[in-house]
Amino acid sequence: MVKRIAHVGIATRSITMTAEFYNILGLEVDTIEIVEDQKVKVAVMGVGDSAIELIEPTEDDSPVHRSIEARGEGIHHITFEVEELEKQLGILKERNIKLIDEKPRPGAEGGKVAFVHPDSTGGVLVEL
Repeated sequence: MVKRIAHVGIATRSITMTAEFYNILGLEVDTIEIVEDQKVKVAVMGVGDSAIELIEPTEDDSPVHRSIEARGEGIHHITFEVEELEKQLGILKERNIKLIDEKPRPGAEGGKVAFVHPDSTGGVLVEL
């Protein structure tokens, strides 16, 4: 099911400010884009065959903005690359895993994503 860890999402109030730390480690921003559906700006910083994804809310009603207000900045989610996303969502649903998205939706870098609720993952927001 899981091919690799695609990225770790980090919620931040300022991509510019947070990226400064990762720049010191030698990481550079590869791409920045707005994901309208999720009301966020996303900066991707490659790390080997994985990435760090800095996520900055663009609207006060963004789920990421609400997350920062409730829990502060920091790790927001972990993303696993999977084969046949829709099929995997069906398998999870059949096994009574609580899904935020039962169907894929647009994500960063032109991909399709779906989130699994932290209630079913030991408290971690998981993106597939």
